[in-house]
Amino acid sequence: MNTLKMRPSKVLKKLRAGKIVNSIKLNLSDARAAEIAAMCGADSVWLDLEHVPNTLQDIENQIRAAKIYDCDAMVRVKRGSYSDLICPLEMDAAGIMVPHVMSGEEAKEIAWRTRFQPIGRRPMDGGNADGAYCGIPVKDYMEQANRERFVVLQIEDPEALDELDKMAQVDGIDMLFFGPGDFSHAIGVAGQIDHPEVQAAYKQVADACKRHGKFSGTAAPWTQLEKYAAMGFQFIGGGADVLALTDEFKKIVEAYRALD
Repeated sequence: MNTLKMRPSKVLKKLRAGKIVNSIKLNLSDARAAEIAAMCGADSVWLDLEHVPNTLQDIENQIRAAKIYDCDAMVRVKRGSYSDLICPLEMDAAGIMVPHVMSGEEAKEIAWRTRFQPIGRRPMDGGNADGAYCGIPVKDYMEQANRERFVVLQIEDPEALDELDKMAQVDGIDMLFFGPGDFSHAIGVAGQIDHPEVQAAYKQVADACKRHGKFSGTAAPWTQLEKYAAMGFQFIGGGADVLALTDEFKKIVEAYRALD
């Protein structure tokens, strides 16, 4: 009898090979949005529980839809209890991203809650999608979860910059992800991602990751991918479903208006 195994992370495979990972942000809850992004070749879909009214069942169905085309799902979780952190992992998300992480101590707490022994004390179940509904032996499940699932800290506040080295040294944390939107808002230049202070923060995050052997991620316009890849970012969120739909719908309406 063949022993079941956890689905390997496409994102981690590419990152570990030194390649650039693309990620498409989905605000819409429909599983078909995830399926279309995956079908088009996305390495990962970035799903959200922080800013949009998605349910856990919405997220679960989007994770399943992405996996049809071997696409990872990364879920930005709520800032809440340990259950908020691990539930997406148990639904077989390949990774989670925790917003507004501020310190090395907080990073240690996140790793403690989301990693199995010997790294942390993530609560054990195994009876969900990630553990193949108890089909993966417990020891294998723990080892594979620690190896094939990723944990991301989102850096969105100027106060967090002084803690970058401490956060990047935490075992069990895979990536620091710079969020330029909230960061620009926090320093009083909302939306100005080309502002010198925002650009300097991008570089600080990427450099801290290089120093400590972590992956670096960010959100950036897909038209500027080369710029941010050159900074050292390997995981780049470069588009979104709502942006694509808005752009396409505007073009359609403008074509009709041209007939007036």
